Amino acid sequence: MKIEDLEDIESDGKDSLVRRQIVRVDAKRALVGAGARILFYPTLLYNVFRNKIQAEFRWWDEVDQFLLLGAVPFPKDVPRLKQLGVGGVITLNEPYETLVPTSLYHAHGIDHLVIPTRDYLFAPSLVDISRAVDFIHRNASSGKTTYVHCKAGRGRSTTIVLCYLVEYKHMTPAAALEYVRFRRPRVLLAPSQWKAVQDYGKRRLDSYAHSPSGDGVLITKADLEGYYGTCDDARNELTLASISVKARPMIEKLSCLFASLKVSGGCGPVTRRLPAIRAY
Repeated sequence: MKIEDLEDIESDGKDSLVRRQIVRVDAKRALVGAGARILFYPTLLYNVFRNKIQAEFRWWDEVDQFLLLGAVPFPKDVPRLKQLGVGGVITLNEPYETLVPTSLYHAHGIDHLVIPTRDYLFAPSLVDISRAVDFIHRNASSGKTTYVHCKAGRGRSTTIVLCYLVEYKHMTPAAALEYVRFRRPRVLLAPSQWKAVQDYGKRRLDSYAHSPSGDGVLITKADLEGYYGTCDDARNELTLASISVKARPMIEKLSCLFASLKVSGGCGPVTRRLPAIRAY
């Protein structure tokens, strides 16, 4: 009887602790939400002002061949985005900070994915991140550019872009962040947003580790002709089989290896350059 009483007390204590944690999180969300509403228009006007007086303060930047990262667009920006080849827009804003209705995007033949995410300290869920990454990939596969934005193009939208680079450009989270900072220097992630990127990268690695494939790559002596370090005359073929990685990453790695044997330089995507655009 005494043991049962102690267990009941311990259980009640844990439930009470969980309830207090939930209350603190809810209070934090409410406080941040109220502050974000108050600061939205002042900070938006500040960003517009800087965009007009500073050439390096661009409203959006090209991150990849079919990917733009930037701030919240105005209705007058939609035709310009269409001219730039944008076929999809991902909005990370909450309703009060969304300036372009979905109907206007659709009127210009642009798909619109809305993932409402609270500003400053919060990140999209892993489920929503996966939806956004797939959305970007589908558009890119069709030759369409995706514009990913939040209010300022610094935190929430950057979280999505980093995860896309991790998934489809095979970058580590740290390398992706360094690359995006080079393309858009003012990006800034909250701790929860950076954690979401790291968790996404870890989940991707885990999925590869638990999904072995039977892909193999056959390399013959003829393939190595003209490169330094060719194989022995006694061996005219090398077989690499049962490698638990996807075929495409393996082929890319081998291509980079062969290129590095003959010429100095790295293998990397060459992206087209879009003109610097400023809000008016």
